[in-house]
Amino acid sequence: MNARRTLLALAALAVASAAGWLGRGFFAEPAPMRPVGASPTVAGPCPGGASPLYWKAPMDPGYVRDGPGKSPMGMDLVPECPGASTGGAPGTVVIDAATVQNIGVRTLQVDRRDLFRSVRAVGRVAYDERRVAHVHTKVQGWVERLLVTHVGQRVERGQPLLEIYSPELVATQEELLLAGRYRDTTRDSPFADVHGGGESLFEATRRRLALWDIPQRDIERLLRTGEVKRTLTLYAPASGVVTELGVRSGMQVRPHANLYTIADLSKVWVLADVYEFELPWLELGREATVELRSLPGESMRGELTYIAPFLDPKTRTAQVRLELDNAAGKLKPEMFGNAVIAGTPRADVLAVPSDAVIRSGTRTLAVVSLGQGRFEPRDLELGLDNGQGWLEVRAGLREGERVVVSSQFLIDSESNLQEAVQKLLAPPAHESPGAPRAPSGHAGHAGHEMPGEAGSGTEPAPAPEPDHATMDHSAHTDHSANTGHSAPDPPAAPSEAEAPAGPPTHAGHAEAPDAHHHAGHAGTPDAHDSMPMVEE
Repeated sequence: MNARRTLLALAALAVASAAGWLGRGFFAEPAPMRPVGASPTVAGPCPGGASPLYWKAPMDPGYVRDGPGKSPMGMDLVPECPGASTGGAPGTVVIDAATVQNIGVRTLQVDRRDLFRSVRAVGRVAYDERRVAHVHTKVQGWVERLLVTHVGQRVERGQPLLEIYSPELVATQEELLLAGRYRDTTRDSPFADVHGGGESLFEATRRRLALWDIPQRDIERLLRTGEVKRTLTLYAPASGVVTELGVRSGMQVRPHANLYTIADLSKVWVLADVYEFELPWLELGREATVELRSLPGESMRGELTYIAPFLDPKTRTAQVRLELDNAAGKLKPEMFGNAVIAGTPRADVLAVPSDAVIRSGTRTLAVVSLGQGRFEPRDLELGLDNGQGWLEVRAGLREGERVVVSSQFLIDSESNLQEAVQKLLAPPAHESPGAPRAPSGHAGHAGHEMPGEAGSGTEPAPAPEPDHATMDHSAHTDHSANTGHSAPDPPAAPSEAEAPAGPPTHAGHAEAPDAHHHAGHAGTPDAHDSMPMVEE
């Protein structure tokens, strides 16, 4: 029985020893770890012992402080260490390779290329105004016979259009015959003025008929036969198609009335409206093509012959004119089609993709990759846009540089944030760069816990009056000999010249001396030395 008890005791002792060893292995505090190659004597939180530029909240980069602490969310502030951007251009950003890969940064080299743009617009077929003729009569009369009777009829130059009866025309023909006979009678007169008068009268009457558009052959026939023609025949002044007919048989006509409008459609115009930002690409003489829905797959070639010197105030566009051959008559006025005008190419210009450009409304930027994770936002001066994703660069970039074409908005926002932080941390203009900055908060109350200072934002409760009977003066050995005095003398207020230049008064703390009493301590630094003690 004793041997059994002994074995059980030894087994229990072994189990307890094993449990203690295992417990110390599991629950012992692990040794602190540090990165490989890091020195245990590093002074600052940044690599190489460097001091951070500032401390910021990990979830709110806009919350910046000079030293470590807590963010409004209760998280520890993280240091912003100086990087390769130190000494670079303002706004330069340094991003590690892993972040560059994660946000998908892509760059493209800036080079020179030929930019070309085709200007597209909706065109309308119109008459060539230089090939439109109007038919008027210069004498008043009535239509005796209408030879061309309907709109759309094809006429040739010199073709008779209508015959007009005019009493004035008949009278003038008779005057010409009388003037001819008078000239023949006075031709052998010995008086020069009589001979000259007959000749001038004849020429004046003949010229009047010619000014009325009476053909020369009709005048010669009149003088040869002596027969007065009752009607006047009007002839087509040009070949073309009758587009307007303003007369019917038997109508009275006057000189101001438009009898016929004849248009030559062998050449037509195509009028198109072009936006003002496309006008720099256009020059007279450039080739153009027109495609009509009525003629699918067939392109009409023409030439740019006119660019309006003004804009339409309603549409903010300028009208351009294309001239096309229409010998086959396929193009008809008022047809609509798509016009494509070949723009003047810009040869050997510095160009960047439009994806690399950031337009903020007041600035035009591009993010330039400087290598080794450094990125610099840079202002640009842009030229023409070819409409195919490329922009001409006139200033701001150099050939061979690389620009960011994706995720540049994230880099630009980070650059703006860093620039704003640098301005925030910069000393005021009236302070020297090396002057120490005034402490924030209650640097003069170190070690005293102020009511309401834990971020509550409320006014602190007034400090109670000190009870000298129950006050613990063990920490103030220098006041032990000040017993026996009935009442303390109030401390003298420091003069304006002797007053210490301390930090600004914190919100919620009055400027009176007893407003800073903390459990019987005066608000001035030497209040403990000057206050006598009363022993009851």
